[in-house]
Amino acid sequence: MNRLTDEIINFFNKQSFTVVSTVDPDGSLHNSCKGIVKINKNGQVYLLDLYKRQTYANIRRNPQIAVTAVNEHSFKGFSLKGKARVIKKAQLSPLLMRSWEKRLNKRITRRVLKNIAGEKGHSLHPELRFPGPEYVITVKINQIVDLTPDHLKEGGEKQ
Repeated sequence: MNRLTDEIINFFNKQSFTVVSTVDPDGSLHNSCKGIVKINKNGQVYLLDLYKRQTYANIRRNPQIAVTAVNEHSFKGFSLKGKARVIKKAQLSPLLMRSWEKRLNKRITRRVLKNIAGEKGHSLHPELRFPGPEYVITVKINQIVDLTPDHLKEGGEKQ
C-alpha cells in the first residue's frame, strides 16, 4: 500500500516535524528530525535535510527509510516506510522550494506568537538560523503503518 489518504496527508501536514529513521553503517537505526516540504497521494514525500550529515550519508549508502509522526494529544500516528533518494537543489522545481519557504514562515510565525503569549520556548528562534537547502530527500512510500491503537480507531473494538 503506497497510496496516501487525505487523512494521512493532512495529519503529516499539521506536524511541525517528523522523525526520520535511516540505517547506519553498522546496521543500527539513526533517527533525526526533518521537516516535510510536500506530501502527495501518490506516495511521494519530500523532506528537507539542512545539514548534510548522517541521514544524507545513510541514504546514499542504503535508501531504506521510515518517516514517522505522532500526535500525543489525539493518540494518533503513522510511519511511512519506503526508499529515499537525494535530489540536488538545481534539479528542484521552484514550486517545491516555495512550499518549503511557506512552511518555514509558518514555523517562525507560530514560534513568535507562542513567545508573545508567554509560552517558554527557544529565545533565539532557531528557524532564522537554518542554512539554505542544498538538496531535498524524496521518499517513495511502499508501506504505511498506522500507529493508532486499534481500540481507538473509528469502528475499532473497545476494550
